Amino acid sequence: MISKLVLVSALAAGGIATAGIAQTASPQAPATPAPAPATAPATAPLPAPQAVAARIALIELIDAAAATNEGQKAVADIQKKYEPTKAKMDALKADIDSLTKQLQNAPATMNDDEKASRARNIDTKQKQLQRDADDAQTAYGSDVQEAVQKIEQKLGPVIVKYLQQNGFSMLLDNTGPPQQGGLNLLWAPGTDITEAIVSAYNATTPGVAAPPTAPSAARPRPAATKPAAPKP
Repeated sequence: MISKLVLVSALAAGGIATAGIAQTASPQAPATPAPAPATAPATAPLPAPQAVAARIALIELIDAAAATNEGQKAVADIQKKYEPTKAKMDALKADIDSLTKQLQNAPATMNDDEKASRARNIDTKQKQLQRDADDAQTAYGSDVQEAVQKIEQKLGPVIVKYLQQNGFSMLLDNTGPPQQGGLNLLWAPGTDITEAIVSAYNATTPGVAAPPTAPSAARPRPAATKPAAPKP
């Protein structure tokens, strides 16, 4: 055991000595100088931000389409289309009112079964009237929307031409209250071009006259685009 330790120690000593000789005999290589840091390219100064002049216009697009002579005529035609439906519902409502009054003034001699039968008849007619009114409302609204959307598409070139001629750079649609998707803006007077667009479009359709009873297009209101459906 001792001889093994001596041998290991001798080998270790020899190794160390050899390493020392090698270090002495080999000349030390000169240190390589560290490369100079690269010079960062000069950065061009950023241009200063500049304000861009902009003219922003507002329009109530749906109202403008409905307020044109063509739009007013389309709505009037649709209302005429639904006059028979309205007359039918008016007659049914009058029948219900009459039956209700008769039941309320029924003589004391009328038995309970008869009263119950009349009440069921009134209830059936009321439900029918409600279904008819809902169906008419849906169909009427769909017809009006389709007619107005067709005019909206035809308004496009008129609007673009007006904006270009008057130096506007942006147009915002301000149709409807905020909760229905319209813009909620406080804007200076005179930026709303709805009336001007109505007049410009009417000039492109000289053969279409507004109905005699049509309201003035001085300021189209939402009611012009969403006229009430026939109600009983």
